[in-house]
Amino acid sequence: MAKVPNSIIPEDLSSTRLDERGKALAALLPSALQDVDAKFEIALDEIVVIVDPSVISQVCKIAKDHLELDFDYLRCLSVVDYVENLEVNYHLMSLSKIHKMVVKTNLASSDPKISTVSDIWLTANWFEREGHDLFGVVFDGHPDLSPLLLYEGFEGHPGLKSFPFHDYNEW
Repeated sequence: MAKVPNSIIPEDLSSTRLDERGKALAALLPSALQDVDAKFEIALDEIVVIVDPSVISQVCKIAKDHLELDFDYLRCLSVVDYVENLEVNYHLMSLSKIHKMVVKTNLASSDPKISTVSDIWLTANWFEREGHDLFGVVFDGHPDLSPLLLYEGFEGHPGLKSFPFHDYNEW
């Protein structure tokens, strides 16, 4: 990944649906994340920041604590299985600034570990437990990765594409 560009707003905005708040956020992000290697994209009406898993805590702290970003709300944390890697997505929103973005990072499927952000947003606690249950992601530093959706002792991670689902007949 390369250092952030001066602007992440493409010359031709016809392919995006960024409103004025989104455009202002796009102009602000390069300076706010200037010390982080990141890739920026725009997906429809939302800015996407792609970072290495090693800096996820740093990026999330900046997102929450930076006065002009003020991402005080973790809308969702999701995990996507692409077989060769797992993608962890942090959907953020600022309730005061009314702007949003997604922070994405990729983990190796063979060893899916990343730092917890439950110390940054309390709502991450349950999201991370779900990601651990369904996909086997280990959120280092999480206070309690006990099962949230599955029963204690359940074997495997049913969110993974490699999880065997057995054919059955209901009747």
